[in-house]
Amino acid sequence: MTALPLEYAAIRAHVEKRRELVHPDGTRVEKGQLPDTGWQVAMAELGMGAERAAALTTQLINWLHPEAVFFIGVAGSLKDDVGIGDVVVGTQVYEIHGGKQTPEGFLVRPKALPGSHALEQAARSAVRDMPDVRAHFMPIATGDVVLADAESEIAAFIRRSYNDAGAIEMEGSGALQAAHLNGRLNALVIRGISDHANADKHKADASGSQERAAQQAARVTVAVLRKQQPREGSSNSEEGPHPGRAGGGITYGGDHIDFRGGTFHGPVTGKTDRPGQGDDGGR
Repeated sequence: MTALPLEYAAIRAHVEKRRELVHPDGTRVEKGQLPDTGWQVAMAELGMGAERAAALTTQLINWLHPEAVFFIGVAGSLKDDVGIGDVVVGTQVYEIHGGKQTPEGFLVRPKALPGSHALEQAARSAVRDMPDVRAHFMPIATGDVVLADAESEIAAFIRRSYNDAGAIEMEGSGALQAAHLNGRLNALVIRGISDHANADKHKADASGSQERAAQQAARVTVAVLRKQQPREGSSNSEEGPHPGRAGGGITYGGDHIDFRGGTFHGPVTGKTDRPGQGDDGGR
């Protein structure tokens, strides 16, 4: 999942045999194959904000039944040694706006969710063979704010209360919360650094830093998937059965049923969509 078009374009470049699927409520994804792997990949451009990410991630999980969830894209650096073009893999994600305002000041009530241990380990292994990627494994801060002033009150608040965070972005906590609450799925936030979250942000963006950062995050995500292959028999395999679903090899893809490899008895009733409806126009 991504928030911005340029982030979506960066991961889309790695996925082949794409076809569009449309949720009954209108959410659209492209589903395709990650070459030379067993992974089926569904990509969604969700827009900005943690609440939106949480709601739509929940919808996508219940619809597509993924094995793993990634939120990828760009972020601002919070550390001097985390440079533009670097990649931050979220060991955990902080929701920075939780707390209580009192006469003594704002009392922080930290909320944090860890990234998947298995996916983090796959990322650590993958980047060892990527000499042109400078990766950092550290917490990421999520806030409903575009930070473009390193001297601002909120910047000082983050340094004081979440001083180990290496990057700030706007969606990661929502995606991780949804993955945790909807099946305790493996989930990871991977961000390329596009600016230093300071007054020079607009200059960095104008230089093309967002596109380069998004491409680096996408490359690391693909490398993680190449390390962490799908579980045997998972629905990511074109022919494999989906554990826990009726009929062994029968899988439900949101708007069609795939009976390949399945065993069933008696008549089967279905319909063919008119062109322009559903995901492929007709079956």
